[in-house]
Amino acid sequence: MGDDRSRPRSSRAQLATVVESPIVFFAAVLLVHYWLARLGIDGPNQPLGDVTLYSYWVHEGLDAHRWVGLDLPWVYPVGALVPILVADVFGSGGYVVTWLVMVLIVDLAVFAFLIVPRRGTPRDPSRLRVAWWWLGLLLALGPVALGRLDSITAPIAIVGMVLLLSRPRLAGVLLAAATWIKAWPAALIAAAVITVPARLRLLVGVAGASIVVVVVALLLGGGGQLFGFVGRQTGRGLQLESGFGSLWLWDAARHGGSSIYFDQQLVSYQIRGPGVDAVAGVTTLLLILAVAALLVIGAVLTRRGAAMEQVLPPLALAITTALIVFNKVGSPQYVTWLAVPIVFGLVTAATGRGPSFRMPAVLVLVIAALTQAIYPFLYRELLLLQPLPIVLLDLRNLLYLVLLGWAVRTLVRRGRRPVGPDRLVDPATLAG
Repeated sequence: MGDDRSRPRSSRAQLATVVESPIVFFAAVLLVHYWLARLGIDGPNQPLGDVTLYSYWVHEGLDAHRWVGLDLPWVYPVGALVPILVADVFGSGGYVVTWLVMVLIVDLAVFAFLIVPRRGTPRDPSRLRVAWWWLGLLLALGPVALGRLDSITAPIAIVGMVLLLSRPRLAGVLLAAATWIKAWPAALIAAAVITVPARLRLLVGVAGASIVVVVVALLLGGGGQLFGFVGRQTGRGLQLESGFGSLWLWDAARHGGSSIYFDQQLVSYQIRGPGVDAVAGVTTLLLILAVAALLVIGAVLTRRGAAMEQVLPPLALAITTALIVFNKVGSPQYVTWLAVPIVFGLVTAATGRGPSFRMPAVLVLVIAALTQAIYPFLYRELLLLQPLPIVLLDLRNLLYLVLLGWAVRTLVRRGRRPVGPDRLVDPATLAG
């Protein structure tokens, strides 16, 4: 009987040993990226289609000397030119593969930052578990996790958030760099500024990186388009996958007065129907109000003495989720944004001073899996307005609301706890 009972324990111990091996982990990273790359290249509905668009923009600039973000309006900040230019190092023929290799290198670097201990410090098994979660998110989300600019900004922002306490100036540089590629990390900067004690050093890093970007853009003649991405985003219509579009999507499926159309300029499917323009126009205001309200809550809690490690993780998650929930665009790659506050929350929770992030971590994995089911696998059926993908889309968008509710509730409840001597976080525990 003793031997029989020892076998399950022995098996679990062996499994734990395998899972906790960095070599096994990095082998899994290579396998997951290979699988997602093959699925992206050979899978349905061209999930890497945006990457080919990046290649087109690069060669339009090289051949016609008309650069998006500098000479022409663009939906992205000017810093997005950097990764799409780097991916062209071997020319257009191998652009997609080069892009995928570039993303792999960035991910490997950030995974190493998370799990490889600094000299003289012991290895932290909790960091490896966090890295496994992030790898699981990539797998659950599918090839779109590698095929968008967000696959560059999310890893950079993860490092920036984890470094906030130990190296706030460098954290500011990284978060600003991510923001100048895709604008959404700006909300994380705002959350950090109102909660992190070393906010001045953080702002110095943000300002320094931003000044470099602005000066380079001006020298290249892009001053007129420097903030053009703001207007391009606010002027968009209601995208097919946004939470606000559900009623019109069902109306179109019932052959009512609504329909789907393809926007050639923005390269996205949008919704046309009675009242759509009015709703699309008000979403930006709702988004601004939601983010502002969350920042005010975070500022009030911080001013009342709440610990940073209690406020910032749920605040970062709430703001990031609000950017998705109140967005007129519901693109699948937005799920990668959630990796940043979840990884930060899990790392902080592992110190014992932050709220548990197990529930939102599981919830985001489910959201990612539903998103992959919709895109790329059921996207054609969604365009044909079949019920199954619409139901899955509604479920995904509903879970976004659940996630936002959890984050706000946790922020308010945990943020009421004042800072005490036993609750001060050691910056070394959050450093990579």
